[in-house]
Parts: sequence; C-alpha cells; structure tokens
Amino acid sequence: MRILLATAGSRGDVEPFVALGERARAAGHDVRLVAPDNSGADTGELDVASMGVDYSALIEAQGVSIAAAIRNYRTVVRPLMRSVIVEGARAAFEYRPDVIVWHPKVLSAPIVADALGIPHALVEIVPALTPTRAFPAAGTVPGSLGPLNRLTYRAAAAAESMFRQDLAEARSLVGGRRGRVSQPAATLMPISPAILRRPDDWPSTVHLTGRWARESGGDASDTGDPALEAFLEGGPYLYAGFGSMATTGAERRGRAVVAAARARGLRAVIALGLGGIVVPRDLHGDDLFVADFVPHSRVLPGATAAVHHGGIGTVQAATAAGTPSIIVPFIADQPFWGARLHDAGLAPAPIRQRALSASRLGAALADADLCRPRVTEAARAMAEEDGTNTALSVLTSLR
Repeated sequence: MRILLATAGSRGDVEPFVALGERARAAGHDVRLVAPDNSGADTGELDVASMGVDYSALIEAQGVSIAAAIRNYRTVVRPLMRSVIVEGARAAFEYRPDVIVWHPKVLSAPIVADALGIPHALVEIVPALTPTRAFPAAGTVPGSLGPLNRLTYRAAAAAESMFRQDLAEARSLVGGRRGRVSQPAATLMPISPAILRRPDDWPSTVHLTGRWARESGGDASDTGDPALEAFLEGGPYLYAGFGSMATTGAERRGRAVVAAARARGLRAVIALGLGGIVVPRDLHGDDLFVADFVPHSRVLPGATAAVHHGGIGTVQAATAAGTPSIIVPFIADQPFWGARLHDAGLAPAPIRQRALSASRLGAALADADLCRPRVTEAARAMAEEDGTNTALSVLTSLR
C-alpha cells in the first residue's frame, strides 16, 4: 500500500506523522511524508518531500502573536498557506498514493484524493473539526457552552473560505472537478482516552486511537549529552520549556521558573526552544541545566513536574511519563488542554502566561503533588495503548 502523509506546522504537528510513517514502513508499506522544512522533528529514514515552507523561521521572525499574524496576513501568512495548499497538492499528486493522510492545514488533500479516486483520512491532532456537544472546538472559546458547543466547530469552515483562490489553483494543478469534495473515509485522533474521553456523539468513522509514538522513542535532540546525563543523576529536578512559543516576556518567565524551583529546593532543566523562555546570565548556576532543546523521552520521566505551554505533544509525553504537568497556555488549543487536564485531576489549574510568577508557580508545584496519583494511573493506561498501530489498522482497512 502506498501511503501519503501530509502535515504542516511546527514540530508537534510533524512528529505524530513521523511515528505513523515509520510504523507503516516497518509493516512493509511504501510511505512518503510531505512536510515543512526545519521542523525540528527527526524524520529518520523516511522518504520526505518538502512543502517549501519553514514554520520555525516564521515563528522566530514574528513570534506566535495573533495580532502579528493578522497584520502580516497578505505578506506572510497567505504566501505560506499557498505553499502548503499548492505544493502539498503537487507532491501528493506526483506520488500517486493509495490513500492520503492529512493534517487540517493541508486543505488541498481531499481535492487530490478525489482527483486520484482514492480515500483520504483526516488527522485531528486536536479536536477542532468533528462537532460534539461535550466540549467546544479546541482553540475557540475559553469554556464550555453546553448545548451550543457544536456551533464552535464552524470556525474551521470559515477559515477555509479565506483560501479559495489557492484551493482553485490546486484543483487546476491536479485536474480536480469543481464542487464539494468528498468527506474523509476516516478521522484519526492521535490522542489517548486517558486524557480525552471519547464523546458519545462522535460518528463511528472517528477513531480516538491513542498517542502516536515511535517504537524507538527516538528524539531529534537525544544526542546522549554526557552533561545532561550527569545533571539528571544529581537529584530531583523540575522541567520547564515552552517549545515554539516565541513571544515577549521570555526573561520574566525564566526568572519565575528559576525562583520557584529554588524556593522548593529543586534543580531545573530548562529548554529554551524558539524563545519562549530565557534564563538571564545572572541566574545561571550548578542547579540549572539550560539548553535549546532536550529530549522529552529522557528528561520527563525523572522530573518532579513539567512546566510547559500545553501543546498536545508535550501533554501526552509528560502524562505517559507519569509526570504532572503545570500548563502555562499561550494560544490556540493550549487553554483547552489546560482545562481538560485540570478537570480530570491530571494537573493544577493552568496559569496564563502573562500571569506567570514565582509565587503562582510555587503554589502550582504544591498542587501538582496532589495530582500525582491520577497521573500515575493515566500513565499506566497509556502504556497499554498502541495508538500508532491502531491508526495503521484503520488505514489498511480503507483499501
């Protein structure tokens, strides 16, 4: 079976597709991954085609500010999405797969699938497209609207209308017909039921598969750094990192994390990422390990708690490691996961990134200790899952 995987976004959007691609390849399938450049994800030996976009460079240039995205829509956002839509379509069409598995940003995937007469499967890394009464679409409203939750899922359809011209170009490129595209033959959500309970009103074509993880546990930043290994063996430590959340206030966040850790007698491993946190030189000491990136698979299992932005990748990695999360949400789906984990007793109440302080973080660290039994229980449940294999089984059934 020839499987085309198409994704767009930062590292957290690419890594689940890499895990699925490696599992499919190991099972004897032909796989091509169409992805952005320089995502930070280790793609191993996968056949990778470029979309010609670099989300990391975009984030470093303008941060994650919604205001900046609106301001630069015509000069930055629109050209980037054109590449995702058009170049993604070109790469998929040239490969001639038997099935296309696509990220919601790759809006042209159904057009290509219809032109080739093949099924396609949507991957909702976060629940934002499949309507339910149980909760609002991730990244829309801050709290539940009860019976009106289903209305929040219309936002995605409105966003798609912004790129009609680019979709028309993709349709012309592959010889697609005008009109409505086909619905996904399956929707895959690489999310653990230990973190998100499956709503009763989702259709049977939606599969909450569990987390997609590489069998090797591979991590692009896992270089076997002896300095990191020595630090991890030196006693209890806190982990803090905000991934690609580059925005103002990074030094303030760094000072808050260091002060809170030291107040509790903890050392700290701090991942700077793309600039979401900065540790001023006057704070550096033997009780801190500071690096651009560190392997989650190595540092999370031994951490007393993980302070992070609440992206689903880090949420699941920390929970699977049995480590309580303290979520400091910035944008998009992060407040959603902060609320979900808190409601489930898996994390303290989230702290808004602009409100992060040493005292608030210190109180959250104390609350995180109370969450440890529930997190341990969730980690045991996740250890029994094989979401990657479940997803692959769904795909092979579509032939």
